[in-house]
Amino acid sequence: MSDPDSRRGVLRGRRAIITGAARGIGLACARRFAAEGAAVLIVDLDAEAGEAVVAEMDWENLRAVFHPADLSHPEAIPGIVEAAVRGLGGVDILVNNAGIAPTADFFELGQAQFDRVMAINLRAPFLLTQAVARRMREQGTPGAVVNLSSINAVLNGPTSLSYCVSKGGLNQLTRSCAIALAPYGIRVNAVGPGTIATELAAQAGLTGEGVAPVLERTPMGRLGEAAEIAAVAVFLASDDASFVSGQTVYADGGRLGLNYSLPRADQGDGEKYGV
Repeated sequence: MSDPDSRRGVLRGRRAIITGAARGIGLACARRFAAEGAAVLIVDLDAEAGEAVVAEMDWENLRAVFHPADLSHPEAIPGIVEAAVRGLGGVDILVNNAGIAPTADFFELGQAQFDRVMAINLRAPFLLTQAVARRMREQGTPGAVVNLSSINAVLNGPTSLSYCVSKGGLNQLTRSCAIALAPYGIRVNAVGPGTIATELAAQAGLTGEGVAPVLERTPMGRLGEAAEIAAVAVFLASDDASFVSGQTVYADGGRLGLNYSLPRADQGDGEKYGV
């Protein structure tokens, strides 16, 4: 088996922590980062899925190790950094991908659910960024943090209050951390996906006719792919983005720029209507 660090790629020799990496966008990031030469620490609550991903990547000669963690608990944070140091030798990149998106009627949304969304989607990225930045400072090396935001940092839905608030906060966290960590050569950016064809989207009913409302508001007329988000994350983590920090890059098929609905393909060239 060849030395993984000998592969050519824009992340060759880098060591990356990726949370929520056992499936969906996180898994796509793990695979793409490793393909670009990085050694990856896969962090996920689902140990069985995480171990399976590592075994598959190892078979493909992609360097990855797994660390189980529940990001709703702050005490899990130090162990993640320790696992990266132990398994990878250090850390140069952090991808804060893990997140949850439960829905609830405004009047039925309870404090416990709201707090859990904030704990995983916002508090954990802050604490992990802080812990990883300390390690980068100790190493004396520059680094990059990539947060997985959402178009829902800007857009809203009547049953997605906690999720939208958490992603809006994550955008501000991205900007604040970018300013605080710039003196240490640590860049902090975010990717804001539109609707992506993942298992989570399918569970939310975004298949078949259920996806029509999304497509009516997406100029490119399709859902995004997890690999397309991973490609943006790789760019932001790489030296190609060496002067980019504090930014949220929206990969949404043009959705945020559209203030009306497009006619559906199966409805001919009907009149567009405002929203």
